[in-house]
Amino acid sequence: MTSEQIILFSLFAAVFGLLLWGRFRYDLVAFTALMVAVVLGVVDTKHAFDGFGHSATLIVALVLIVSAGLVRSGAVFLITRTMVNAQRGLGAHIAIMGVIGGALSAFMNNVAALALLMPVDIQTARKAGRAAGLTLMPLSFATILGGMATLIGTPPNIIISSIREDSLGEPFHMFDFAPVGALTATAGLIFVALIGWRLIPQPESGGADSTPMDEYSDYVAELVVPKGSKLIGSRVQELYDTAEKNDVAILGLIRDGARRYGTSRTTKLQAQDTLVIEATPEALDEFRAALKLEVADETRAERLRAEGEGLSKIEVVVTEEARINGKTAQAIGLNWRRRAVLLGISRGGKPFRSAVRKTPARPGDILLLLVPTGAEAEVTEWLGCLPLAQRGLSVTQEGKVWWAIGMFAAAVAAASFGLVYLPVALGLVVVGFVLARILPIRELYDHVEWPVVVLLGSMIPLGNALETSGGTELIASGLVNVTQGLPAWAVLTVIMVVTMTLSDVLNNTATAIVAAPIGIEMAGKLGADPDPFLMAVAVAASCAFLTPIGHKNNTLILGPGSYRFGDYWRMGLPLEILVVAVSIPLILLFWPL
Repeated sequence: MTSEQIILFSLFAAVFGLLLWGRFRYDLVAFTALMVAVVLGVVDTKHAFDGFGHSATLIVALVLIVSAGLVRSGAVFLITRTMVNAQRGLGAHIAIMGVIGGALSAFMNNVAALALLMPVDIQTARKAGRAAGLTLMPLSFATILGGMATLIGTPPNIIISSIREDSLGEPFHMFDFAPVGALTATAGLIFVALIGWRLIPQPESGGADSTPMDEYSDYVAELVVPKGSKLIGSRVQELYDTAEKNDVAILGLIRDGARRYGTSRTTKLQAQDTLVIEATPEALDEFRAALKLEVADETRAERLRAEGEGLSKIEVVVTEEARINGKTAQAIGLNWRRRAVLLGISRGGKPFRSAVRKTPARPGDILLLLVPTGAEAEVTEWLGCLPLAQRGLSVTQEGKVWWAIGMFAAAVAAASFGLVYLPVALGLVVVGFVLARILPIRELYDHVEWPVVVLLGSMIPLGNALETSGGTELIASGLVNVTQGLPAWAVLTVIMVVTMTLSDVLNNTATAIVAAPIGIEMAGKLGADPDPFLMAVAVAASCAFLTPIGHKNNTLILGPGSYRFGDYWRMGLPLEILVVAVSIPLILLFWPL
């Protein structure tokens, strides 16, 4: 073993030890290791920061931005309403999401499948009042498993197919992976849905992520039934199911400027009727998008959309000195002076009977305002109110939902069939979202998990250095020596275990490139058909469940799920053991030696 290899193996051991310890943040540990490697000369200075321009790093950043665009367009709400019920039990939800994720990832890149479903899962967790970390890891594992079923489902399958073509003269075809991959994925999904999710560490709070503002976050607001709406002629009580699903309480009805008595549950809706509701800002926006309602001051809101690049929602607290104290939004000319619209008022749970825009504000009230993007500080200062900390509130562009879905679907299809490189396809989606004003350009970088980017950008050069220094070849030589004299099934098991281990350290693409030629070489030494060995490498290279860096899907959920580096192995280790136990007999059955 050379000095360079000793240094790299030592660095990897130190990195994983510190990450498992969990005292220091993962991005700091990884970046420190990279700097040490550069100083010690095992990573070339010229290539020290190549990882930050690597496709894997770019894909992670772009996927997070695309996910935000899908949320903003209303695509996530559409999927949530049609496929997912927040009132289901946790196990049933994980099973349904796992099946959807596995099926999607078989026919699109598994990173893209997770990008589509991750915001849905987070929204559902919020509605159900549970931490997103309870369901994001099962969803990530399900999309990884589903990708094994087809040629285009995961990059290792494509790489192994091309290596087979170079070595044996013919590539694998679209569904050659299905007999082993699909059945192994099915077994894995059953485990994840029934047992695996129970092994994830429970969040200390025991519930959904919360903020100190949660108890003050319900607003009384008004939404108008537009002309031509499908709701016209329906009774108010017929909206209760949709309201309940969206965590909205319908308080009453305003018709011709007058508040109807009681909740008006049996009243038939007419055009321009105003529903008085109580909801959080997120629930208010989702309920509006679900029923295609308008804000009470839709004329002014449309004027704002035409004037600016987009709209934002802000929350401000009324003070004694505020311009609006004791006055209504109409009286101070909030719209014509500052082009802002009052959406709702939160008064500590106390009711009021007048229309929102005609209700005088009081000190301590929290106002929910719709303002032109970029004018948030200006409007707050003019009102003389105190701004609340930003909670990532956004305005759903429900009129652009099919544009967003269409752009995303076209990009995924083009990347899946090799017409466009995946990072380029995702980059074009981001550009499309900005041009279509689905995402304001000033918010693009707010959606990137920068610690995750630093982690990937730091670890990729270290993995490349291990390969170029001969470290992976050293592992390969030792593997050939260890398996001499063993039966074929034992050799397949060993190569799967070693490939899985490498995949947990390197990314799965690099692992497939290293391990596939080793599999062919080992088959030649045994006088066996190389295809079962290539299938073993394909399954094992995809199944990186022990760390957040082995697969991009695991990296994507690290931040949103609030996971620690050492959380993955709890469900990942038994899942990897199950994959080996199930796939070896299937390989021997469908791909005889």
